[in-house]
Amino acid sequence: MPRFFVGRVEGQSAVIEGEDARHIALALRMKTGEMLTVCDSAGQDYQCVIRRIQPDRVELQVQAVEPSAGEPGVWITLYQALPKGDKMETIIQKSVELGVGRIVPVLTRRCVSRPDPKALAKKLERWNRIALEAAKQCGRGRVPPVEGLVDFREAVQQMKAAPLGIFFYENAATPLKPLLERSPLAETAVLIGSEGGFEPSEAAYAQENGLHCCSLGSRILRCETAPLAAITAILYQAGDI
Repeated sequence: MPRFFVGRVEGQSAVIEGEDARHIALALRMKTGEMLTVCDSAGQDYQCVIRRIQPDRVELQVQAVEPSAGEPGVWITLYQALPKGDKMETIIQKSVELGVGRIVPVLTRRCVSRPDPKALAKKLERWNRIALEAAKQCGRGRVPPVEGLVDFREAVQQMKAAPLGIFFYENAATPLKPLLERSPLAETAVLIGSEGGFEPSEAAYAQENGLHCCSLGSRILRCETAPLAAITAILYQAGDI
């Protein structure tokens, strides 16, 4: 069944406008009386019947409401150091498909990609669009936001507020599994490096501020692979995979 996000649902009615409405009317060629699903971005799915359809506006009647089955019980925030090229797009798309709750780009000492404010604004707009499309495709009940760029120290300070903060470091010796087995996972923050990894001084700062320094195994993972491995491991331990 086609799936769309709306800002909010008022009572027993909902409206889809703009690009999504045009997609419903012109690309999908849906008709009055057909069913589709809308999500309020708060974890609720609304099964709706099309009451009226126009090229730029689709009016819906709510038939049933249920929790979004695509939302995991674990809230994971991914702090991702900026990679080169379009790797961030892949990371965002696949992380959203897996079930990440929020993505925060991070600027570290070894980041090669250092966009200026204008370029970054365009990237953020595109990244959030990718997150939206991925959320639609995989049946999420929320659209994970891709937030503004922060520097490494700010990322660590934000992660300190999470019940579990994990710093993935290529030179770490501590395996991930024992930490996940003994820790509460309901709200977890993870920090992943770019192509060059992290400076030793950054690793020291993360540990000094209470983050758990862990390894993702004996193999060196690419920066676009590491976050997906970390998210999958956390969700598996939490029983969401």
